[in-house]
Amino acid sequence: MRLACDEMLRGLARWLRAAGYDTLAAQAGMSDRALLALCEAEGRILISRDRKLLQIRRRPPIVILVADDIEAQARALSTALGLDWRLAPFTRCLEDNALLRPATPGEIARTPVSAQSLPGPWRACPVCGRIYWPGSHVRRMQARLDRFAQAEPQLTETPGMRT
Repeated sequence: MRLACDEMLRGLARWLRAAGYDTLAAQAGMSDRALLALCEAEGRILISRDRKLLQIRRRPPIVILVADDIEAQARALSTALGLDWRLAPFTRCLEDNALLRPATPGEIARTPVSAQSLPGPWRACPVCGRIYWPGSHVRRMQARLDRFAQAEPQLTETPGMRT
């Protein structure tokens, strides 16, 4: 499943990437028309909070979220799209959406010495060079992804949410 988040949901895009989803985040100032065209061309589902997007006649699938809270947004997406928040954790860069690759020994050597004894997996982004290791930040994020996955899905449509 290929996703896109509008500018208002850039933080949610990071969580979707953390779960392993190919998630584009709209660039600052990107017009709605340009974002919709990009989603349509790339076969992406747009996630937004902007209800006026539903008025556009020809458009890709859109999920409109009404909640501000990330936990409620995660539940709504689990319901609307059947998301698995444990799909492939930390296989995509949180910043640029690139698929991560195994980190080289040289890349691991650039991390804090205290982290180098951790068992892994160690991954690196081929685009920005960021290194991901199983430190406390990743463990905390994984725990939150686990909470998203365990949350009760909404059994009925949330008022204002449309797919």
